[in-house]
Amino acid sequence: MAKLRFDALNHVLNRKMEDTVLPTELISDYYGSSVFHDKAMQQFLPRDIYKKIKECIVTGKQLERDIADHVASGMKAWALSKNVTHYTHWFQPLTGRTAEKHDAFFTPTEVGESLESFGGDQLVQQEPDASSFPNGGLRNTFEARGYTAWDPSSPAFIIGGVLCIPTVFVAYTGQALDYKAPLIKALQTLNDAAVPVAQYFDRNVARVHATLGWEQEYFLVDAALYGARPDLVLTGRTLFGHSSSKGQQLDDHYFGSIPDRAVAFMRDFEEESLRLGIPIKTRHNEVAPNQFECAPLFEEANLAVDHNLLVMDVMEKVAHRHHFRVLLHEKPYAGINGSGKHNNWSLATNTGVNLLSPGNTPKTNLRFLTFFINTIKAVNDYSDLLRATIASAGNDHRLGANEAPPAIISIFIGTQLTQVLNDLEKKVKDKGMSPDEKTELKLNIGKIPEILLDNTDRNRTSPFAFTGNKFEFRAVGSTANCSGPMTALNTIMAQQLREFYTEVENLIAKGKKKDDAILAVLREYIVQSKSVLFEGNGYGDEWVKEAQKRGLSNIKTTPHALGAYLDPKVVKLFEAAGVLTHEELEARTEIYHENYKLKIQIESRVAGDIALNHIIPAALEYQGRVIQTLKGLKDIYNEADFKLLSAPHDSIVREISGLVSNIRVDIEKMIEERKLANTKEQAEESSIIYCEKVFPYLQKLRYEVDKLELIVDDELWPIPKYRELLFTR
Repeated sequence: MAKLRFDALNHVLNRKMEDTVLPTELISDYYGSSVFHDKAMQQFLPRDIYKKIKECIVTGKQLERDIADHVASGMKAWALSKNVTHYTHWFQPLTGRTAEKHDAFFTPTEVGESLESFGGDQLVQQEPDASSFPNGGLRNTFEARGYTAWDPSSPAFIIGGVLCIPTVFVAYTGQALDYKAPLIKALQTLNDAAVPVAQYFDRNVARVHATLGWEQEYFLVDAALYGARPDLVLTGRTLFGHSSSKGQQLDDHYFGSIPDRAVAFMRDFEEESLRLGIPIKTRHNEVAPNQFECAPLFEEANLAVDHNLLVMDVMEKVAHRHHFRVLLHEKPYAGINGSGKHNNWSLATNTGVNLLSPGNTPKTNLRFLTFFINTIKAVNDYSDLLRATIASAGNDHRLGANEAPPAIISIFIGTQLTQVLNDLEKKVKDKGMSPDEKTELKLNIGKIPEILLDNTDRNRTSPFAFTGNKFEFRAVGSTANCSGPMTALNTIMAQQLREFYTEVENLIAKGKKKDDAILAVLREYIVQSKSVLFEGNGYGDEWVKEAQKRGLSNIKTTPHALGAYLDPKVVKLFEAAGVLTHEELEARTEIYHENYKLKIQIESRVAGDIALNHIIPAALEYQGRVIQTLKGLKDIYNEADFKLLSAPHDSIVREISGLVSNIRVDIEKMIEERKLANTKEQAEESSIIYCEKVFPYLQKLRYEVDKLELIVDDELWPIPKYRELLFTR
């Protein structure tokens, strides 16, 4: 195994930079060339069909089957013009990644020839095996029927010579088995709730949609070193590894010059992404060595989610060509920063307005405050649900680890906006305002754009921060499907806006003027939501104590966070919105518990394997060498000199024996706890045991193995060390 480590290092040292061909085309020449978007639809569809499908995309109306036939014909012609031979329904099962089954376009004829066929039936619906994907008990093993159904709002695309058609995935009963179906429903219910509120300020608003701009963090590691680390290969993170003498403490990697190999990889994967219509705009070094980040421009939330999943897939495929592996795990290395996926969320209208962007008039400022304060109220009321949406075995390593936001959900809005809300709370009385007070209020609100331009700082310790014209959900994990947090956020916002509209209308019916009614309701929301607002250091112990006083939850582990999905208030929320039924929520909760359990189970098995079959043999071999040295010393020196000279060697032998013994004992105890957890029929009970009983042994084993790493001869150590993984280019 040690030979494998040094062979891997030699591979890296002998690695030659492949010639990078710089693009000769402008991005605008090929951007979206692999997407069946507007330009392609206008070219390959009859004008009346194009107009009808555009109407369906904008309004969400169901597409008629005869229209689907025309679209399928045009889509096929477009795909064949690009030498595509197969098509697939591309969907997002509850595995966390995407799935696809390729079918050829051709259909044999009776005379031994074939035709290229693809009709509306193949476009609109297919039938994958529903029992083979996570379903949380919604389907029996013998009940395999499930359907993928076309999502026209997300355009088809070509990747790897295959036409990919974004779809939802549902059971035979119609229950959602994926991430996309609930997200689409949440976006629709948000639109229904937000339009009437937006029309208080502009009667021309006919549609409100959520926008999303994600930021994807990731690590690169050389393929040879990756292959020599079984834990990276099987779990995505290093289960063992002593900290490198140099890590991230000098902050010299952050925003530094990007290494040439990394730039070559980035150029390659960015070009493929841009051809897929993914508006990748930004790249830079992140804080940890060999950690990087990419980010696109904002898009409609459903499309942005699809593009994020595509980017992760493209990155991994392109990395192979550059002899890299991409690490998307939230915490691939201990002791240095892990990776997140910041979800920048806002609301936009068909009139081109960002509802979370302050304007420069009293009217537009009141519109901003309406959606701004309603967002705060929604997060305050459903903070535990949002915490559940970011829960995962990987993200548990980040949250509250002084590198990412804490597990306590709070909102940062800046001192200036805090003052605006305080002023608004004081000035709006139940009895109403005088004309002078109204004028003063409106003038003060009118100053918000100037305040936000330069004077509102950012708070990287806040899980949910307002950053000028959007909220940034910073606590999402790097491997996560953005649909989970986005489905919850848009659903709670829809619920909140419905409540707001009802309360305002009730006050108007009682004789209050519209602006007075809006301000009166907003004031109450400010009072009710104060506990979730926090401007300080989320990493400090003081905040933990303060949050407890405020009644905010501090749920540090996934199995305990997932209970929020089945809170009666949450069940009522999703059912009332038509996003998820109680049964679907129960199924998802079971799947998430099972996923957590399996990940810790795999990690514990891999840790045991590496420790017993690689680490201990190397430690014993080194111990044997030291013992031989001791025997040699005894043969040479007298008893007094031997006693003096042998002490350091004897100490090493004893320390290795103690650590090896502890490792063996801890592995046996870990296995027993694992066996106990596996006997539990309920996924929740099993995942809690894995969390509370099995996982601690992983931490103990890491401590013991990492101690051995500092003792055993470097020549014998079987797996690449952190200094090699992080600093070998």
